[in-house]
Amino acid sequence: MSEQGSGIGSDESGNGDGDVVRGDRFSGGPARGFLSSLSADERIFTADLAVDRAHVVMLAEQGIIEDETAGEILTALNVVEVDGHGSLPDGEDVHAAIETSVVQKVGDDGGKMHTARSRNDEVATCIRYRLREDVLGVLDATLALREALLETAESHANTVMPGYTHLQPAQPTTVGHFLASYEQAISRDTERLLDAYGRVNQSPLGSAAFAGTPFDVNRERVADLLGFDSVLGNSMDASSARDFLVETVSALANLATTLSGIAEDLVIYSNRGFVELSDDYSSTSSIMPQKKNPDTLELVRAVAGDAHAGLSGLLSTLKGLPRAYNRDLQRATPHAWGAIDAVTDAVEVTAGAVATATWNEDVLAEESAEGFSTATGVADLLAMCGVPFRTAHELVATAGEADYDALDSAANDVLGAPLAEYVPREEVESALDPETSVEMRDSHGGPAGDAMAEGLSDAEATLVVHEESVAELVESLESANELLQTEVNDYV
Repeated sequence: MSEQGSGIGSDESGNGDGDVVRGDRFSGGPARGFLSSLSADERIFTADLAVDRAHVVMLAEQGIIEDETAGEILTALNVVEVDGHGSLPDGEDVHAAIETSVVQKVGDDGGKMHTARSRNDEVATCIRYRLREDVLGVLDATLALREALLETAESHANTVMPGYTHLQPAQPTTVGHFLASYEQAISRDTERLLDAYGRVNQSPLGSAAFAGTPFDVNRERVADLLGFDSVLGNSMDASSARDFLVETVSALANLATTLSGIAEDLVIYSNRGFVELSDDYSSTSSIMPQKKNPDTLELVRAVAGDAHAGLSGLLSTLKGLPRAYNRDLQRATPHAWGAIDAVTDAVEVTAGAVATATWNEDVLAEESAEGFSTATGVADLLAMCGVPFRTAHELVATAGEADYDALDSAANDVLGAPLAEYVPREEVESALDPETSVEMRDSHGGPAGDAMAEGLSDAEATLVVHEESVAELVESLESANELLQTEVNDYV
């Protein structure tokens, strides 16, 4: 009855002891196994216990149930937690199974735990409660990856390498500039996940099935006990909305796409001898003993497909569902769990591969001079000396090679005068050098020394801000957990 790993069941609210505890009138049907999500719900076992505890504390504080009854229920929930998910009785979902277990321990009064709520708002709360933890987990992994990228970028800020467009040699750049480009992209992925977290961290509990409840509940108190920033206003939207899943999985899919780009580049660069991956992130062939394959990064590349599939599956499940609750939602949440697990693993592997890789500076320097990759730098130099850029472009293209004599001959053809009349020979020859070409590119965000240092400094400052934001979120949840435990202890 639950949304696998976050359950939901019937649209009934109240004390729930008819459909959940005593066994509903449909319990013997042959499709019961098809409906059940109890085994998959292990993921939200802890979340459901927390939601139950906060709800019971609130019910007692509001005078809806007696303090003594609250104490008995909370004591039983402690026993359920110690016994673990595997000890739960059979049921459609973890929510029903936990309540059944409580009633078995407390008696009929255990059914009062479900007063003023439905499994609809209960499961929506459990999903959000657990998803917060998962999003913080992938955020931690993402921050570690960015640290690895920036540390390696700083170490190789002056290591010249060939840059490509269309996989063709284009212009020389540096390893640091290349890696920092991915750090900046992942910084935006971090911001998207932080934005998604803000909308995940809203409490639907107290909305009941969808139309609210006649009991005098305190939704804000429950939200505080569970560490939510706020409550969702409209009860119908609160119980049925899953757009927060879409937003989270979309951010994960975007992050996975960024990871796939890093993986693809490193696979190619490994093939060309630019970089060697650590043995810990490589494998050999079962038949060809000389092989060293970048298998981990190939799998990272494939994870993008998993995340994209999860987003597509989630959107397809949600498309066209009428308000308020429909059982289709049971098939929605597994897409989110699958995506977040796969992407978190991929981020961690990528961070390790980046941190332990060895860049072959000699090969990079040699390759940077191939294919006349400094042609644009020569054209820029001519333009700086007064030659219209389009004319300079034609001149360098006519020369076709990184050679002063060829350029001088082209100048006579295109400009009708020797090259020296426009720019000194030593400046042209300097511009033909890949390292000088890199240093010419000192505009904001470029690979030249000062520009690169500024870019790395800005990136590190942004990383610190994001680390502090994640730390604050973690601290907020830890404080809420402590508050809830303190309130529970007052009753048991």
